[in-house]
Amino acid sequence: MTNRTNEEWLADLSSTGQRRAQALEDLRERLERGLSFYLSHERSDLSERSTEDIQHMAQDFAQDALLKILDNLDSFRSESLFTTWATKIAARVAISELRRARWRDYSLENLTVDGEIMPTVTTLDISPAGSPQPEDHAERGEILNLLDDAIKTALTERQRTALIAHAIDGLPVEEIARRMDTNRNALYKLIHDARLKLKHHLEHQGISLDYLAELFETA
Repeated sequence: MTNRTNEEWLADLSSTGQRRAQALEDLRERLERGLSFYLSHERSDLSERSTEDIQHMAQDFAQDALLKILDNLDSFRSESLFTTWATKIAARVAISELRRARWRDYSLENLTVDGEIMPTVTTLDISPAGSPQPEDHAERGEILNLLDDAIKTALTERQRTALIAHAIDGLPVEEIARRMDTNRNALYKLIHDARLKLKHHLEHQGISLDYLAELFETA
């Protein structure tokens, strides 16, 4: 697989002919390999899927991500590696598609945060230079455990249900309101209060939102 600078990726993908075709194939292959690893190793909800199913999903998600990347090339600002930026788009595509496929059968009585936290970029970026450091994984794992504990202990059952359904599992607001027998305005306040309580709980333990953002945005 050809190594390119940010400028070379942009130039190749914006060109024509064989040069563009090769860049598209290189990027598609990179995204597909990363997505395949994520789906097979990081998604416990897909553990019963066959290797062939996982590969097909990775191929479909990579194609969808490729289209989004091409549509948004102008928005890339070279503040990170191009492949890191592209990987984030692929991660969002995968999570969105998986949520969309299952939300109709969603049960508010069986909520879980397992497997729904945004994967770290290094989980998907399989380039040799992009390997994550063990200490980064350990730190993120520890923080995720603290977040999980905070959600379970700091929030009321109703706050927890609304926040997880909306912020983590991506269920539409209208659907959450219907299933919780409430209205949009009341639901927005419930989610707002839950976020505020969670924020104060984490800050009391010395964990700021800025620290969380920096930790999970680091490639």
